[in-house]
Amino acid sequence: MKKNFLFLALILTTQILMAQTNFPTIGKIVKNDARFDALVAADAKIEVLASGFMWSEGPAWVKDGGYLVFSDVPQNTVFKWSAKEGLTTFLKPSGYTGRGEYGNEPGSNGLIINKNGELVSCEHGDRRVSAMPLTGGGKRTITDQFGGKRFNSPNDITQHSSGAYYFTDPPYGLPKKENDLTRHDWFGVYRVGADGVVSLLIKDMTRPNGIAFSPDEKTLYVAQSDPDKAVIMAFPVLANGQVGAGKVFFDATPLSKQGLRGLPDGLRVDKDGNLWATGPGGVLVINPDATLLGRIDTGEATANCTWGDDGSTLYITADMYLCRIKTKTKGAGW
Repeated sequence: MKKNFLFLALILTTQILMAQTNFPTIGKIVKNDARFDALVAADAKIEVLASGFMWSEGPAWVKDGGYLVFSDVPQNTVFKWSAKEGLTTFLKPSGYTGRGEYGNEPGSNGLIINKNGELVSCEHGDRRVSAMPLTGGGKRTITDQFGGKRFNSPNDITQHSSGAYYFTDPPYGLPKKENDLTRHDWFGVYRVGADGVVSLLIKDMTRPNGIAFSPDEKTLYVAQSDPDKAVIMAFPVLANGQVGAGKVFFDATPLSKQGLRGLPDGLRVDKDGNLWATGPGGVLVINPDATLLGRIDTGEATANCTWGDDGSTLYITADMYLCRIKTKTKGAGW
């Protein structure tokens, strides 16, 4: 199996992976609760679609085109994968357009396709959230500062049905990380209203990262990638778009202490409100009552995931790998 992965890594150096029908597999399925059987088959396979990345992140499915885009943060690149064409380079540079070097994570991180069909990127190096048509060029800045000061390094993002964006801003993309003198005094969670007004929603999380709404948009989930407090927080969404006091929805710290690889990171929600959360041990599938139903254990530090195809395929970015797994459910909104 390791030889197969090395072969795939060599293929990636050409930045093209020809279309395949059979893929190597990694990891295992771990059931913690009988309800997991209704979501993931016991014999489901975690397929490796491509390999050799430095740190894969931020997958987003393009429904109209039938393809996936995702970030390689250190390579400052957005890649594209489709069943027809395999792997190609979609956008480079993806998050840093300046001269010279900019830390070791200069590229885009979280990606989404917004309600206008544009690619929205959280950009580390340019310290902004941007939007760009999928065909042609011309990025526009959605927001790049708060209180007259540039953001730290926008990390992950989601869009509310009102058109407002909610995103996290930890220090991971800064050249000196949390010790960078240009950073804010906090690691925040922000909202950009449809009117363009930016507001700071949360400023007391140590490492905010992944972010997602419940299907009814009454709850905002935010993952915290802090090894000492590896939690997923839940915040009530108020009528004015702000959020109320948060509470710990799920504490993944014990899983981390067991030696399982990864920390709370990207989040997605299915049609029934189950949270599919990357964290210690792969993708954690958590019921709305906060019960851990099971894990899609890639065996790697797993960064993010998204729904694709007909809404029932979960695409996963895990360290050097791009993976997918077929589920028995569908993502919220499909």
